Amino acid sequence: MEGTVRVLAGEFTRSTLCVPDQDREAPGWIVTPGGAWCRRMYLAGALTEVSREGDLCRCRVADPTGVFDLVLVGRNGGLVKALEEIPIPSFVVVTGTARLYRKNGTVSLSVRPEDVRVSDRAERDRLLLIAAEYTLRRLETLALELERNAHDERLNVAIDHYATTAPALCELAAMAETAVGSIRPGPSAPADNLQQVCIQARDLIALAAGPRGIAVEEVVVTLGQQGIPKEVVLAALESLVLDDECYQPQKGYLRLL
Repeated sequence: MEGTVRVLAGEFTRSTLCVPDQDREAPGWIVTPGGAWCRRMYLAGALTEVSREGDLCRCRVADPTGVFDLVLVGRNGGLVKALEEIPIPSFVVVTGTARLYRKNGTVSLSVRPEDVRVSDRAERDRLLLIAAEYTLRRLETLALELERNAHDERLNVAIDHYATTAPALCELAAMAETAVGSIRPGPSAPADNLQQVCIQARDLIALAAGPRGIAVEEVVVTLGQQGIPKEVVLAALESLVLDDECYQPQKGYLRLL
């Protein structure tokens, strides 16, 4: 199952590489300078602009590092109408597909949204923290691979295309840290720490008996009762799977490796 990628706008908009998928019918992968392979994306920010020209609707969603361009076509009329009814500015959460086009030597990046919902600053801040943490972890891995002449095939693709250097990675890391610094401190921030939620989720999975393990929904509900938002729990579970801490014996269930 393909998960959603979390990147900051400032990194995504620097991308100039699209790697075709083996399935020619599927969208390609946008490879960022920080080594993220983007196709389905999950992002949060402030909706600052919605404009329409005929069947084409363009929107701008900003986070503290830059702006994502959203592009919708006429067949998404229901979503276009919903976007036009959202007050400007408003915090929103977007799920969509990354796109890269080239024309006359110019690269155009956008996200084709599948779902857009109104959010609030607290959720935007939580999701921004998660995106920043993912970014810093990726950059750390990329830096280590750069020192070891990169044996990871996907990282090699990014390193070769962008001629990656340690100073360039430091610049991206500083951008992520700036994003974190823009978040207003609040009493709930420690509880939303992704690493701590990963530990709690792993403990729950470890208690599960039987060949199927534990249902994802059960983890979401149990940690939700402790005040942890669903989005944070799902991000923690995705992190555990990516780190090979656990796996899905069947859809909707998790077990420890």
